[in-house]
Amino acid sequence: MVSPYPILLSELDLGFTKLRNRIIMGSMHTGLEDRAKYFPRMATYFGERAKGMAGLIVTGGIAPNRAGWVAPFSGKLSHKKEVRRHRLVTAAVHNYDGKICMQILHSGRYGYHPLIVAPSPGKSPISPFKPKPLTSRGIEKQIASFVNCAVLSREAGYDGVEIMGSEGYLINEFLSRRTNHREDEWGGTFENRVRFALEILSRTRSAVGDDFIIIFRLSACDLVQEGNTLQESLQLAKMIEEAGATLINVGIGWHEARIPTIATSVPRGAFTWVARHVKETVNIPVITSNRINTPETAEEVLVREDADLISMARPFLADPYLVQKAMDSRSHEINTCIGCNQACLDHAFAGKKVSCLVNPQACHEEQFIMAPATTPKRIAIVGAGPAGLAAAVTAGQKGHQVDLFEANSKIGGQFRIAMNVPGKEEFKETIRYYGAQLMKHKVELHLNTKVSAGTLIANGYDEIIIASGVKPRPLDLPGADHPKVIQYDELLLEKKELGSRVAIIGAGGIGFDVALYLSHPSDYDPDNIDEFLSNWGIDKSLQARGALIKPTISPIDRKIFLLQRKPERLGKSLGKTTGWIHRLTLKKKKVEMIGGVTYQRIDDQGLHIKVKDEDRVLDVDHVVVCAGQISNDSLLGPLESANCSIHVIGGAKLATEVDAKRAIHEGTTIASKL
Repeated sequence: MVSPYPILLSELDLGFTKLRNRIIMGSMHTGLEDRAKYFPRMATYFGERAKGMAGLIVTGGIAPNRAGWVAPFSGKLSHKKEVRRHRLVTAAVHNYDGKICMQILHSGRYGYHPLIVAPSPGKSPISPFKPKPLTSRGIEKQIASFVNCAVLSREAGYDGVEIMGSEGYLINEFLSRRTNHREDEWGGTFENRVRFALEILSRTRSAVGDDFIIIFRLSACDLVQEGNTLQESLQLAKMIEEAGATLINVGIGWHEARIPTIATSVPRGAFTWVARHVKETVNIPVITSNRINTPETAEEVLVREDADLISMARPFLADPYLVQKAMDSRSHEINTCIGCNQACLDHAFAGKKVSCLVNPQACHEEQFIMAPATTPKRIAIVGAGPAGLAAAVTAGQKGHQVDLFEANSKIGGQFRIAMNVPGKEEFKETIRYYGAQLMKHKVELHLNTKVSAGTLIANGYDEIIIASGVKPRPLDLPGADHPKVIQYDELLLEKKELGSRVAIIGAGGIGFDVALYLSHPSDYDPDNIDEFLSNWGIDKSLQARGALIKPTISPIDRKIFLLQRKPERLGKSLGKTTGWIHRLTLKKKKVEMIGGVTYQRIDDQGLHIKVKDEDRVLDVDHVVVCAGQISNDSLLGPLESANCSIHVIGGAKLATEVDAKRAIHEGTTIASKL
């Protein structure tokens, strides 16, 4: 049988060992690394990905000492007594003939605790703590800690380590003159700035031997002022090869960079061209990453010879079996990562356990019972939005007989709206996935069917799940029925043409989505990498320090007002790791954002408002209403007489915010217990 992805699924011989394919599960901090009691859960989590045929797994960052903690008492390996817990993880992976490397991450000035150290004084913009500058003796201690951590990782059964020298952490801080202001042998010239990284790497290689994988994560595109140039990055790559690295993993951007690198608004494979420069410079295999979420994209990258291996991190949260499905020509069944960050990075930065919006089982595998039901039931599910789809697929997977009723002509619910927003096109992948799963698990789908309570009761179902979602909250304002007024769902689903001056009432997530939609040109191409790089000021030649140049902003022929009642910063409730992107994008598009608004009326003149006791009339052609939602729960009352269990999930249960993460989690959880 001809492989559907001949390069991606081919072996890679590293000399002393082989990788079964070119797909790496990249490092992600999940929170499971931080306590010994969570290691059995982490073993199950990684074991599932090894079972799914990942070529190589890299753990979340493990600190080599306390100063390197990401946060107080986070993951650390510095004593022999800590080795035993790690053996649970390595054994789980090796049980499925997988390979796993432990990432050694020293947070440097990014650490969220008072013990942090750095090459020079100076607080980072993402930590409230000021680091202690290292003395020469302190530097030697840090190097020794890295080496000791690697030795202990080998004792724990890991197949190798990844030394984190990217993303603005300690090693990267030594490499860059942005953060290294030393005047001794560890700073100043390029040769001195790279010394810390090379000493760690060469001493680690000497300590662990030649038959142990060492990945060095190299920042080749810093995306911060005073970052390194391409020439410096390539010179360092050669030195890393000579110092004993097995693989080079090309990193993009520091955490403090104000340019998106992994959010869904970033085109697929937007930064693989950076890795190509490194690959053309060294003779060891090179890894690329960032917004590669399908085997098709990964194969294209390898065909172009941008890299030798593909690192996918969050895609393995979304689907632990993505490699196996690719091998079996079942890519249509892959639950694709949509790059939303809502349950992964947002959780990590909030100190919560990581999961996945489209796969709530990720990192919580033991909480879901997915064994076939001992007594199959007849189940009715009303609504084929995210909550209903998750419930239907999970119930079907367990062997229940499921009828899924949807009033519209297509499945998807709020995701059908979201996928029309620039930067959220990936949401259509979730709809595609659920469509394939409905067929696979023999769910009876009834489209264009507004089912009644009487019909549900008459059919004698064992369980009824109400997942009928939400509907827009009507605008309670004089002139709400004026021809200028349009609801957000009409605009995004029907793609109605609006005038050149538009006001948006409501600046929650949907209000921002509408503003993004209206501020992009009609010929906007989400896959245009060059336009993305130009809009964000990224120098594709990599000659500018940090690869930063002046952005080229695409002009818009529309004046947009984004309004909210609350007298606070607009977008405050948006996701921690993506909200800044939306706010900055609208700022660059010159969208006027106004808080503390009192709405008065809508008439032929436009939208009448009051801001800080000042009356204003916004002369607009249209007013888009994004004033919240209400639950579509009209079936609940009539179903009280039903002789079966009634479950309410998603927006039908709570409509204060449209929350796909909660909706899919509730749908999966409810159905897994039936």
